[in-house]
Amino acid sequence: MTQVSLNALIEGAKSAKLVSFPTDTVPALAVQPEKSELIFQAKRRSQTKPLILMGDKAQSLWPYIAGSPQELELWQQTAAKYWPGALTLVLPASEKVPPAMNPLEYQRQGTSPTIGVRVPDCALARKILEGTGPLATTSANISGGSPLKTTAEIEAQFPEVLTLVPEELETIKSSSGLASTVAKWNKELGWEILRQGTVKLEFER
Repeated sequence: MTQVSLNALIEGAKSAKLVSFPTDTVPALAVQPEKSELIFQAKRRSQTKPLILMGDKAQSLWPYIAGSPQELELWQQTAAKYWPGALTLVLPASEKVPPAMNPLEYQRQGTSPTIGVRVPDCALARKILEGTGPLATTSANISGGSPLKTTAEIEAQFPEVLTLVPEELETIKSSSGLASTVAKWNKELGWEILRQGTVKLEFER
């Protein structure tokens, strides 16, 4: 049994342990960014699939992003419109992003690494992220399987992962169970939709 209190889960995450918590979409499997290899190992996940950096607010995520002042202004406008919410923005990564979050891109020569960033529309998730700082996240499931939706399912598949005791979950609204929309910034084209989820992005240039 790995169910712990909210404070214990936050402290566990700060100590580089794998944790799981609800979001507005599907439950997250999360770890400190520099320990991202723990997620790849636990999920048996291909290194071709990067992780998402989740934060409690947009201001916590911008240090991980690199762009021109004009681009940053546009990205911040988009974030202000859709966050918190089920929209992941894939943007150029700054040097603050650990290579372990996106191994394949960092191994390729001549490519500019990117990072997916999101602020969830879930007060409990944001409270955890406020305490831990931005975390590397993905859905809680073995790679290739369906996202797990209950604490019992997550504990059965990932017995070493810290989850929350039921009392901490009583006040949250239900997750949608649907994946976030993923939009990648292209210098020439603007936003490109990589995965359509619940959020319908209006295309700004």
